[in-house]
Amino acid sequence: MPDTAVVTGAARGIGRAIATRLTREGWQVVVADLDADELQAVAEETGALAVPGDTSTDAGVRHLVDTAYAHLGQLDVFFANAGIGTLKGLDADDAEWSRALETNVLAHVRAARHLVPRWLEAGGGRLVVTASAAGLLTMLGDAPYAVTKHGAVAFAEWLSATYRHRGVVVQAICPQGVQTRMLDESGPLRELLTRDATVSADDVAEAAWQALSTDDFFVLPHPEVHDYAVQRATHPDAWLAGMNRLQQKLDHQTGTTHEENA
Repeated sequence: MPDTAVVTGAARGIGRAIATRLTREGWQVVVADLDADELQAVAEETGALAVPGDTSTDAGVRHLVDTAYAHLGQLDVFFANAGIGTLKGLDADDAEWSRALETNVLAHVRAARHLVPRWLEAGGGRLVVTASAAGLLTMLGDAPYAVTKHGAVAFAEWLSATYRHRGVVVQAICPQGVQTRMLDESGPLRELLTRDATVSADDVAEAAWQALSTDDFFVLPHPEVHDYAVQRATHPDAWLAGMNRLQQKLDHQTGTTHEENA
């Protein structure tokens, strides 16, 4: 099993849990996040190397990858975990859409651009993307998040289809409600996100750890996501009708009108 990794978005939540799980198994890990103070705390707790910075930019990704190779000597797994939401629909402005695209999609593209050539030369590597169940289904109340997480899955699929025969393994972790700060700050969406049982960040990290021994593309900490995805693919109108009923319930709970949504 590989034993060196980078984890982005590692200052808290799923990223922190993944970094902790890996270092507990004896891996050498580099952690990255915008929040330098919390990231340093994670590094001190785990023994990982902290590389604070913005991994949604090409310069940030290049610096992270170069630093990781200099520190580790090799890089077996890159956990592209950093992600953001907006909790907005049509009211999200262009700047918010751009930030979501940069963080949730283009950060993965940039990581692959810097990693894949090295992995091809070395004989292989693994990119693990935290895509969310929103990337397979949707996310009511957050259009930029839903769209960009679909984009994250689509790019991961393309990367796998293009390079798997050359030793590049790509996986997408797609949890639903996870007990993190993002869930705590989800406002009226919290009830929707917790309709099924929530899991802890440690549970997601355990699922990610187990997935490293396989080449399975999808990693589903919530097994029910598989059935939802099948229903969406095979009965799209029925699935959309069900989602719309959930949206109507959400509208009723929040007192939202159609005009406000538009």
